[in-house]
Amino acid sequence: MDRVARAQLRYLEERSASWVAKHLVMAGRLLEEDPELAYEHTMAASRRGGRVAVVREAVGIAAYHAGKYADSLRELRTHRRISGSDYNLPLIADSLRGLGRAEKAIELAHSDECANLESAVKVEMHIVAAGAYGDLGKLDLALAELESLEQLDFNRAYSFSPRLFTAYADLLAGAGRTEDSKRWFAQVSVAERALGIEEEADSFIMDLAPEMDEEDERPRARDLVDENAAVDSEDEAVVDAADSIESEVADDDTAETDIDDADVETEEIGIDEEDGLVEVDSVEVETETDNVTETETDSQK
Repeated sequence: MDRVARAQLRYLEERSASWVAKHLVMAGRLLEEDPELAYEHTMAASRRGGRVAVVREAVGIAAYHAGKYADSLRELRTHRRISGSDYNLPLIADSLRGLGRAEKAIELAHSDECANLESAVKVEMHIVAAGAYGDLGKLDLALAELESLEQLDFNRAYSFSPRLFTAYADLLAGAGRTEDSKRWFAQVSVAERALGIEEEADSFIMDLAPEMDEEDERPRARDLVDENAAVDSEDEAVVDAADSIESEVADDDTAETDIDDADVETEEIGIDEEDGLVEVDSVEVETETDNVTETETDSQK
């Protein structure tokens, strides 16, 4: 769990915080492979942490992935009211789409509430609005929605470019522009390679909040006795070894050992990074999404 989530859970009683944290972690692990079970975990977490913003957000996101759009809409709106964050507005709009309210989704996407969203969130909102136009059969307006974005650049890759390129390619295919669609679909994999996105990356789990775990089991008296006995036996062995060494030194007064300090040369390795630029094949990308560098793509070579 990230620091923000852990900080919010600290307002709960200790046992409740541990309970909620474990359910949220399991929900995160299961979200892609079993969204229904992930949703059940978030609901369990909400029974003890329903007033915590991050819990309501987790319920909303899990409900969205499980196709429970009414629940998602309710929970994400509650999270926004509690936290004041607009980060999930694209999910709220897409939940409206899921409920068959495409016009409402478009209205939200073009509202003043979305005017000052950060770039990545704003792009997501445009993708949702384009999908809503597509639901209404207005493919020209859907394409125009994405083409109005300066981030829709064939030669640049942002963190959200794979999703943006895929959405645009889908709309082009729906509009009968097959060749253009193929070009943009091909550029999706180019952008993913440039961003370092691997399709089958090995996952790992790291416990970043040991203080949230249950209390360790108290040691048994027998274990303490056995441990002390082992320590005593080790101490006796050390003493016997020391006596043996002292007797050998006494027998041989001429024995002398010189130990010279070993000179260890260390070489400092410098990593030359050019402002976080990553170049893979034909796309050069900055880790900061607001600044990007143009390069020549495969299609232009």
